[in-house]
Amino acid sequence: MTARWSHAVPPAAGQTLRVRTTDPVAGARWEAFVAATPAATIYHHPLWLTVLQVGYGHQPAGLLCEDAAGNVRGVLPLVRTHGLLTGRRLVSLPHTPVCGPVALDAEAAAALVRAAERLAAGVTLLLKAAPGRAPNAGGLGGAWMPWEETYILELPSHPEQLRLGNARNHARIRWAVGKAERAGVRVREADTECDVRAWYRLYLATMRDHAVPPRPLRFFLAAWRLLRPAGMMQLLLAEQWHEGERRLLAGSVVFRHGDTVHYAFNGRLASALPLRPNDVIQWRAIHDACAAGYRWYDFGEVDAGNRGLAEFKSKWGARPERLYRLYTPAPSRAERTSIAEAGRIRQAAERAWRRVPLSVTAHLGDVLYRLG
Repeated sequence: MTARWSHAVPPAAGQTLRVRTTDPVAGARWEAFVAATPAATIYHHPLWLTVLQVGYGHQPAGLLCEDAAGNVRGVLPLVRTHGLLTGRRLVSLPHTPVCGPVALDAEAAAALVRAAERLAAGVTLLLKAAPGRAPNAGGLGGAWMPWEETYILELPSHPEQLRLGNARNHARIRWAVGKAERAGVRVREADTECDVRAWYRLYLATMRDHAVPPRPLRFFLAAWRLLRPAGMMQLLLAEQWHEGERRLLAGSVVFRHGDTVHYAFNGRLASALPLRPNDVIQWRAIHDACAAGYRWYDFGEVDAGNRGLAEFKSKWGARPERLYRLYTPAPSRAERTSIAEAGRIRQAAERAWRRVPLSVTAHLGDVLYRLG
C-alpha cells in the first residue's frame, strides 16, 4: 500500500465507531467479512481488487469500520483515479458496475461514507450504489444521482422451475436454442488461456462495433488466473462443429459470488448472429447459475436509449433496477450539462471509432482504463 493511503481517518465528533484505512488485498479480516456478508458482491472481494491492480495498474485501498470491541461492521474499497475528462477522483470502484460501502447496518455504512468524504479532501468522491437502492437510504448523505438501469433475473430453487419471461418468450428462447443446436452450435466452458486469447479477438471486434473502448487483454488474463481457480469466473464459448472442425462464434464472461451471477462481457462474430450463439450462451449460463444455487442473475446495465439491448435482457424475464451514483461534492449544473455534452460527443465519434484498426482500439482502451 502506498503512502497516500497510510494516514489515519479521524472520527467525526461523537462517533462511537472507528474507521481506519487498511490494505483490502492482504487483509484476512476484510476477506472474511465479505465472505460472510450477503450484501457484499464480488467487487468487494480482495481478488477483484487484485484484478484491478494487475489489469489497470490501480492501487486499491480500503476503509474498515469497527465497533468498540474490534468487530468489523463494514468495509469500503477505494481507488484514486485521474481521468482525462473526469479529473482526480476517489472512486468505489473504477471500471466496476456497483460497489460502495457494504455494512451490517446503516450506522456503519454512514460512518464509512463520512470517512471517505474526509479522505477525498478536495477531490470528487464517487460511490456506486447497489441495484434498487434508493437515494439517501441507510443514512447515506451526498448527492445521489440516478444512473442507468441494470436487469436482474430472480432464479428459482431448481432449474426445472425456470421460466424465462412469459410463456411466449420462453417458447421463443427455447426455439432459438434448439435452432442453434440443430446447426451444430455447442457451448463449453473455456479451459485454457489460449481460449481466452481467441475469444479476446472477437471481443475487440465487438467493442469496436459498439464504439466502446475495449478492456486490455491483461485485465482478462488477470481475472482468468485469479478468479477462475476460486470458482468466481466463467468464460462460456459457443462453437459450431461441422465435419469435425469447430469455429468460435461467441463467448461471454460471467462472475460468480455470494448469491449472484454477473453477466459481464461478450464477444461475438457478427456474421454468426443468425445462429443465435448468444442465446445459447445465456441459456447455459442461467441454467448453470440456477443449478449451483445462485439466487440472482444480473444481466448488467443498459445505456439509456439502447432499446435493443434492453429488449434482449427483458425477454429473459429480467426486471430493470435503477442504479445510483453518489457524488461529493455534488456536480454543478454546468458539470451536469458537460456530462450530457460528453454523451453527444461520444455519439458523434462512433462512426470514426468503427474505422479504427483493432490493434489501435486495444492500445487506446488500455491507456483510458489505466487513467480511470
